[in-house]
Amino acid sequence: MAGSESYPEDLKYHAEHDWARIEGDEAVLGITWWAQDALGELVHFEAPAVGGSTVKDEAYGEVESVKAVSDVIAPLSGEILAVNEKAVDEPETVNDDPYGEGWLIRIRLGDPTEVDQLLDVEAYQAVVAEQ
Repeated sequence: MAGSESYPEDLKYHAEHDWARIEGDEAVLGITWWAQDALGELVHFEAPAVGGSTVKDEAYGEVESVKAVSDVIAPLSGEILAVNEKAVDEPETVNDDPYGEGWLIRIRLGDPTEVDQLLDVEAYQAVVAEQ
């Protein structure tokens, strides 16, 4: 399991417990420490196909843990450029390092203005505090 609770300040967050690392016109997406902790040990990541697309606020894949199966909600819309094969082959990587090696997909932003609708770390921590 991941170490202590953390929410990097350089990321943007979605209220559905997903994060986005914005890199120019691309973004790397994953689930937050809170999400992986709530799910427990991940045993499967059902990844989308490269070349497909994400739609903000809609599911783009599933994560399965020993407790439940949950949709992964896209914080941003875009074209899927890459899937983290390590997360597919070794889903526990998401538990161990949700913001590093446990990233899920990389997208090319379809609408860069959507980034402005995401939460900063303080706003996301307020969401977590209400859970």
